[in-house]
Amino acid sequence: MPLDVGFIGLGTMGAGMARNLAKAGFPLCLATRTASKAKALASELAGSDAKVRAFESLSDLGRESDVVVTCLPDAPEVEAVLLGAGGVASGAARGAIAIDCSTIAAESARAIAGRLSERGISLLDAPVSGGQKGAIEGTLTFFIGGDPAALEMARPVFQVMGKRMTHLGPSGAGQLGKATNQIIVAGNLIAVSEALAFARKVGLPLQPLHDALRAGAANSWALEVLGQKMIDRDFKPAFAIKHQQKDLAIVLKTARAKGVPLPGSALVHQLLSALEAQGRGDEGTQALLTLYEQLEGHS
Repeated sequence: MPLDVGFIGLGTMGAGMARNLAKAGFPLCLATRTASKAKALASELAGSDAKVRAFESLSDLGRESDVVVTCLPDAPEVEAVLLGAGGVASGAARGAIAIDCSTIAAESARAIAGRLSERGISLLDAPVSGGQKGAIEGTLTFFIGGDPAALEMARPVFQVMGKRMTHLGPSGAGQLGKATNQIIVAGNLIAVSEALAFARKVGLPLQPLHDALRAGAANSWALEVLGQKMIDRDFKPAFAIKHQQKDLAIVLKTARAKGVPLPGSALVHQLLSALEAQGRGDEGTQALLTLYEQLEGHS
């Protein structure tokens, strides 16, 4: 019998992940802070092979689920949903597993895991990489911290949502893995933005150039996905600036506590702050290109 899965958080990433679980036949309980979203998705998936229900009560959702997946903005939301009054933990049985796919600070993940453990619930901190495209296609990468035995029990759920699951250590290790990922993501974002701003300024045809760059040593996910969006002038959020800023703030705070200088990540954080100051925090991170265009006097 497939595991009963609860899913909380149906935003840019969560909706695609939940759809894949339903399509794979998992009995699915849905909830989100906007109740209408859960009801709408449950209605959309009514024709799938899985039993899909929308819940307003998180306690009831916990009671009906073997595994609960959360995909939320930050630690306060994760704590409230799992441990708050009427939250998942108030209904979940001992032995239940929570998979938190949010990106939060490692110390927050450890604290939440400790409190859940007191109730007999295991937490796997499992932030993701792969963007909205990976969530829709079920090709996400998971950085996982927590109990290996809980991971093995929950593995069928992970396998539907992603292609790579890497266990990095105890609680919090998944979040530190994601922080490392975001350092690289930030570096790639600034590189692609600078390169395409330069190429446009010197008069190169961007689409043929993009095709050539993707075939050589410069290729990266950022070039393939965000570079194409930059060329298409598509600044809709696959991953919003405000969310990247939250992640980079976590990275920089952790690095400072450990005495690790990260000048590149700090620079990207400041450049994106300039876009936030223009009221553009809801745009996709690929909008960094436009800041370079402003700096060079392009309207």
